[in-house]
Amino acid sequence: MNCDIDIKNAIEVMRKGGVILYPTDTIWGIGCDAQNEEAVRRVYEIKRREDSKALICLVDSANRMQRYFRNVPEVAWDLIDYAERPLTLILDGAVNVAPNLLADDGSLGIRVTKEQFSQQLCYRFQRAIVSTSANFSGEPSPKSFYDIPEELKSQVDYIVQFARGRKSDGRPSSIIKLAEDGTVTVIRQ
Repeated sequence: MNCDIDIKNAIEVMRKGGVILYPTDTIWGIGCDAQNEEAVRRVYEIKRREDSKALICLVDSANRMQRYFRNVPEVAWDLIDYAERPLTLILDGAVNVAPNLLADDGSLGIRVTKEQFSQQLCYRFQRAIVSTSANFSGEPSPKSFYDIPEELKSQVDYIVQFARGRKSDGRPSSIIKLAEDGTVTVIRQ
């Protein structure tokens, strides 16, 4: 199956409120429309994760990121430009996403993906897409598609065919929290 058909199918599933399994710039992820509260609830359920632990989103560009926050601190643009590996930013004042996606303080984790498939998926969907590792909460993240538990695979509505043979180093993204006043806190390197 080619990449375009996979993207079209994944978008169709997400528009109907479904959950997908897809390759990202770090590891395979469970995803859905970040604006759909019921779909976000299903992601938590599939992962067996408490909804008090916020999820992150992927977007295709720094410009699209602005749609999801009241204010993006200036330093965010520099961090995105100079990041040598995938970087998730946690910013305050999130808007235009499902409320159950947010942390208790109203912040949201977001990452501009530069990986071919997930970037095109986000670009063509024209919305942020939830991205959380394709594992059950507390278990190791998968280094390849074939490391994802069959039980988890059976609970999603669409599994992308593209890049199933790709291996990752299993490293999650770096995470930096940026407060509205510009305070920078490194969460994970």
